Amino acid sequence: MNITRFENLEVWMMARELSVLIKEVTSASLFEKDFRFRDQIRAASGSVWII
Repeated sequence: MNITRFENLEVWMMARELSVLIKEVTSASLFEKDFRFRDQIRAASGSVWII
């Protein structure tokens, strides 16, 4: 397997998908009032695939 770009790594693609899923889940009204937690978990999930 010859990988020339990090975007082609399966783990990177899965982390990006997980980040999208976390954003969808935290968009629910359950997280509406706990905006600090919502923002923190979104930031953490985004930093996984951005690194």
